[in-house]
Amino acid sequence: MTQVLERPQVVLTDRAAKRVSRIISKEPEGTVLRISVAGGGCSGFQYEYNLVQERPAEDDVVLEKNGATVLIDSLSLEFMGGAEIDYVDDLIGQSFQIKNPNAVASCGCGTSFAV
Repeated sequence: MTQVLERPQVVLTDRAAKRVSRIISKEPEGTVLRISVAGGGCSGFQYEYNLVQERPAEDDVVLEKNGATVLIDSLSLEFMGGAEIDYVDDLIGQSFQIKNPNAVASCGCGTSFAV
């Protein structure tokens, strides 16, 4: 019997979806948010957020909620499996924050992490 292991899902919170929806509503039709992981930052890896006009690639994860569409490529998903994408608005400022169970360390800005 062959066992297929599924990658943990990435969750987009309602707050994050509403903010993404608000942002892309001011962009040209078909704009989506692509979140990816790249080398760099102060902890080794960093999240990148890009507004793009593209169709999902065959291996992309597509998160759709409340009019928002977020794409994550399969390589980035290896680092982000099980993560929660949230949006916070507090006294320090406004930002997307990713609560990533794969990260063993992160920097103060919240966009850089180590695995």
